[in-house]
Amino acid sequence: MDKKLIIFDMDGTLINSSITIANAINYVRKNLGFEPMEQGHILRLVNDHTIDPARTFYHAKAFDRDHERWFSEYYTKNHQNELVLYQGIRELLETLKERGHALAVATNAYRGSTIESLTHLDVHHYFDGIACYDDVPRGKPHPDMLHKLLDELSHSNHEALFIGDGPRDEVASQRAEIDYIMVDWGFTDHTDAVKSVDDLHKLLVG
Repeated sequence: MDKKLIIFDMDGTLINSSITIANAINYVRKNLGFEPMEQGHILRLVNDHTIDPARTFYHAKAFDRDHERWFSEYYTKNHQNELVLYQGIRELLETLKERGHALAVATNAYRGSTIESLTHLDVHHYFDGIACYDDVPRGKPHPDMLHKLLDELSHSNHEALFIGDGPRDEVASQRAEIDYIMVDWGFTDHTDAVKSVDDLHKLLVG
């Protein structure tokens, strides 16, 4: 693999956070006075780039501070019990670092939740850069956080690779003109994607 910078999506790519994300969204909905949504339905919508997530989940024109506060409140209290790394991810990150690749995360999660998650799972130290939803004007599928990482880590788009599990990631990579790999162990089902972490390891490392 000749790419100098490898950027990962977080939820559904590095971390199985499906339970926490669904529960946190429903916690916000509860505080807003709305009925809970079914977990599988939430996870299908999370990666649907055609919807407005604030309107879909919270019937709001945009995310506000209460949404972020309640989401983070649930996340902080429960992530230690509900988050796990996908099997083989730690070994993949270790190998990529040993081979001299710069590594980064581009996630639509808030920075506080992201740092908590990566630190709790003991992989934060592998990453040279992290770009989150509240670090940029627009989250994925816009390319803002990918551009931010390229700029901060001093790499061109041609030197970078983005790995994600959904259409928001794919569209963001296209808009940033970064090569993309879709994986299929996360929240969205794909027919043309890398099916396992082991297969991704072979593709990236050999």
